[in-house]
Amino acid sequence: MELAFIPSPSRGVLHLGPIPLRGYAFCIIIGVFVAVWLGNRRWIARGGRPGTVADIAVWAVPFGLIGGRLYHVITDYQLYFSEGRDWVDAFKIWEGGLGIWGAIAFGAVGAWIGARRRGVPMPAYADAVAPGIALAQAIGRWGNWFNQELYGKATDLPWAVEITSTSDGRVPGTYHPTFLYESLWCIGVALLVIWADRRFKLGHGRAFALYVAAYCAGRFWIEYMRVDDAHHILGLRLNNWTALFVFLLAVLYIVLSARMRPGREAVVEPGAETAAGDAGSEGDKDSKEDRADAADTATEDGDEAGTGEQADAPDLTKATGTAESTDAAEDAHDPEDAKDSGAVRDGADSAKKG
Repeated sequence: MELAFIPSPSRGVLHLGPIPLRGYAFCIIIGVFVAVWLGNRRWIARGGRPGTVADIAVWAVPFGLIGGRLYHVITDYQLYFSEGRDWVDAFKIWEGGLGIWGAIAFGAVGAWIGARRRGVPMPAYADAVAPGIALAQAIGRWGNWFNQELYGKATDLPWAVEITSTSDGRVPGTYHPTFLYESLWCIGVALLVIWADRRFKLGHGRAFALYVAAYCAGRFWIEYMRVDDAHHILGLRLNNWTALFVFLLAVLYIVLSARMRPGREAVVEPGAETAAGDAGSEGDKDSKEDRADAADTATEDGDEAGTGEQADAPDLTKATGTAESTDAAEDAHDPEDAKDSGAVRDGADSAKKG
């Protein structure tokens, strides 16, 4: 008896009037936004322009969706073209079914087109968006939870996922939540790439190659746990062989690239530093103009103050002279003062004679 488990949604779609809101699609959309957001931050930190990652993603995302769907339909063609199946269902991407290998391959083609149009090196762009892609996968895997798909073998572990659907041969019960395992693994891959990039200054596509190698290592053992129908080669599922092959290619690229092109790119987007310098020069120019305007204003204020003082000086002199004239006039017209003045003069004359 299961004491605990992860319940599955009763349905993977909600209807807002006539508009269906599908959990699988929401997970993909959120993952894309997170990947672009983180990639943009890393690109700017490397010296690129804001918005470049989003502009290139306009090419990469549609290509990735088409490539992911094509890989799934080709490798699981019996789900759409066998007897009793409707081939139109191959276009119903919202019902699930995206192969990460096709998504990365076709997405890289779209990114190459966008990078070429922007004039930026593709390896540098891939390094910037690598951790974001891993986080997008971590979020996107929860779309499988909404669709009750891609689970592993039966188990009674406390974190088992409960499957309640009976469509497409599903058997209700509790199973290993391989979608959860892969989601957590992808978060670990993103953190690993961020740490390694800061620690070793990875460049020329090596951060992206590390992401690919780390993801493949986890995908190999997670894929081995899954119980959904798949093609087998020599006892291993097709995706196991794909993960092993891509892992070896990624490791080989890291080794050869480190020998041939050590270090990382000095410039990731031509013209970005010039644009930043121009913006700084304009800011300095504006600052100088502001300081000059302030100095001119201060000079004008000082001139006005000096003119006012010069204008006040004659008035003060005039007022002083007027006051003295008034005092003299008052002395001349005062009889008592005149008499006293005459007595003083007579005393002085007597003193001289004596």
